[in-house]
Amino acid sequence: MSILVTRSSMPPIEDYVEEIKPIFESHYLTNMGPIYKKFQKQLIRYLQVPELSLFVNGHMALEMAIQALELRKEGGEVITTPFTFASTTHAIVRNGLKPVFCDIRPDDYTIDAEKIESLITEKTVAIIPVHVYGNICDVETIAAIAEKYNLKVIYDAAHAFGVTYKGIGIGNFGDASMFSFHATKVFNTIEGGAVAFHDRKYRVPLHELKNFGIHGPEDTLAVGGNAKMDEFRAAMGICNLRRIDECIEARKKVYDRYVERLDNVKGICLSKHQENVVANYAYFPVLFEPAEFGKSRDIVFDELEQADIHARKYFYPAINEMSCYKEKYKDQTTPVAHKIARKVLTLPMYEELSLEDVDRICDIILN
Repeated sequence: MSILVTRSSMPPIEDYVEEIKPIFESHYLTNMGPIYKKFQKQLIRYLQVPELSLFVNGHMALEMAIQALELRKEGGEVITTPFTFASTTHAIVRNGLKPVFCDIRPDDYTIDAEKIESLITEKTVAIIPVHVYGNICDVETIAAIAEKYNLKVIYDAAHAFGVTYKGIGIGNFGDASMFSFHATKVFNTIEGGAVAFHDRKYRVPLHELKNFGIHGPEDTLAVGGNAKMDEFRAAMGICNLRRIDECIEARKKVYDRYVERLDNVKGICLSKHQENVVANYAYFPVLFEPAEFGKSRDIVFDELEQADIHARKYFYPAINEMSCYKEKYKDQTTPVAHKIARKVLTLPMYEELSLEDVDRICDIILN
């Protein structure tokens, strides 16, 4: 039977039907309706954040967070990572800003905070780091740098739903954090996203930007877009939020079996658990060193494919090696990111993945 790299978590259909019944009674489908507001309140509690605005997807959430923080200026630069999904960089570029790529750490694949300061210029307006695979960035060092140079920080927390650091919800760090609720994530609303923030002054601009810039019934103050989350997606979020803890616990069992089978194998490097972090087990990345393991990442990928097991080269290539960026940013050297991108493979990971299937995957890799 085919094993995909991920499988969307879904509630029992009866739960979802019950949750959407009021929609059919009220005909209130969108425009921040009662289910949207109910979901928003529940998420604020779960993520332990003071403020949160819901969006149609994570990408638009990030684009509009950049706009709400008023980062757009001619020639402005944003320090970010090349080891991420294209959406992170696209959001910067589509706002008329220039990404400046900082290399990553070789152990947890997050931005190397020790290298950020050397990239700051008079044109730098912000830092947009990415929590990768659920591993969190060095939020304390980044905060100190941002304070020293008066820079805004927006975290791409697409992989970090529910993660806490020293007992604090990860959405509390920086000026804002973007969460993705895409179908492939630990927590999904089918498609969806959110911006968590703590300064209430961003509440109105985020609300207006996702609703065409409309301010009240008779005026439009900004050139906004349409990025509202609808009631049906909010209802899916409410249903999935009820069972998110059991979902994460099930993923932990899968994660632990992978570690049991693959840890301490010559030529295989696993991402180590971070101190003071409560994880969400979003992904299971494996780094293959061909000189020691005997086969490259690509060969392992192909052999799994032949067995109808679909792992993912994630992230590959690094952003500054993608066709749309490599010529423009070819002088921005990030050797660690390029090395990791060529050697890492994320193995299937989802709550319903059986331990027998995990063993089957590991057997193919080890044999």
